[in-house]
Parts: sequence; structure tokens; C-alpha cells
Amino acid sequence: MTVILCFGDSNTHGTPPMQAEGEYRRFGAEVRWPTRMARALGWELVEEGLPGRTAQWGDAVMGPIMNGIDGLKIALQSHGPIDWLVVMLGTNDAKARFGASAELITGGIAALLDIAQSPEMQARHGGFRVLLVCPPPALEGVGPIANQFHGARRRGVELPRLYKDLAGSRGVAFLDAGQVIQVSPVDGVHFDAENHALLAEAVAAELRAEA
Repeated sequence: MTVILCFGDSNTHGTPPMQAEGEYRRFGAEVRWPTRMARALGWELVEEGLPGRTAQWGDAVMGPIMNGIDGLKIALQSHGPIDWLVVMLGTNDAKARFGASAELITGGIAALLDIAQSPEMQARHGGFRVLLVCPPPALEGVGPIANQFHGARRRGVELPRLYKDLAGSRGVAFLDAGQVIQVSPVDGVHFDAENHALLAEAVAAELRAEA
């Protein structure tokens, strides 16, 4: 059976739109886009979504474990062999406290692709392919965590072009999720159940096209 590892942040984990800062909730497996996608394809799924994860930085508030570079190494050495890796990160990298440009955020994604495509990791899994998903841009000024995402939309709208160019240079598949879904106006960051379903369909379709 084909094995797919989905590596991301709270929107891969399945966090619903937040109604209060600091709350923890999670959609059930029947709602989350990775499980819906894997079910549609008939593939085995490994879920690696961590709320707060960035592509390349530890977080001054949430801790060093938010660094996706370390997280991806751990995930690829914890699971396997896999046939596909789906990476969807960048939303948290656009937080105000990181002060990152869209180009710098894309650099973090490039580092993750370096890890995934390294001879060591490819040999460990017997070779696997990568789908890079660019998350939809955040909305600003709404919900309980709005203060963390000042300026995030401006950075977010620049990412699809940069991610697509990066994916092309690395020979990996690409999907711009912002062409399919949008974040919830409840908190400006997370996906509601309907958008999880739409993203699952889009990822499944892209993977079928790449098969």
C-alpha cells in the first residue's frame, strides 16, 4: 500500500478555528483533510501536524520544538518507508515576531526540501516523492490570535509564486491551497470543516495526477 506522510502545522493537525486564545481542540479524523485525502486514495497515512510549527525556527513563546527542520528529520526517521511526503508550512513563519520576508519564509521551505531530497533520507525510504502545498494567506485583525499575525497577509500573498518557483527548481509537485480554500473569518488562520473537505479533494486530485 502507498504510504503518505503529511507534515505541517495546526492546519494539518486539524485545529478548528479558535474561539479563545490558548484553547486546544481538534477535528475528528472524519473531518481532517489528511485522513479524508488518504481515505479517498486508499493510502496509508502518517499524520505529523504540530500546532505552531514553523519551517525553520524555534519559537520564543512556544519553544524550540516548533522548528520544522528538526521536526522533519525526526518524522522521516520515525516512520517509513514512505512513498509520498506532503509539506504544508509557512503560516506561522509569517507571524509578526519572526519578522520574516516571504523570501526568507521560502528559504525555510527550501531547507525542508533539502532534507527530504537528501541521499540519506531518500535511501532510508527507498525513494519518495514530495508535494509542496502553499497555505492560503491569513486574514488580519480577526479572532483571538490576531495580534500574532500583524503583517501576515502581505507576506502570505507573496508565497504562492515563490513556492511554485521553488517546487519547479527542485522537481517536486506543487499545489496552491489558496486557489482552493480560504482561512476562516473566525480567527483568520485555521480551516473550517468545509475547507478541510475541499483541501482533501484537491490534494488527492493532485496526487492522482502525479501518479
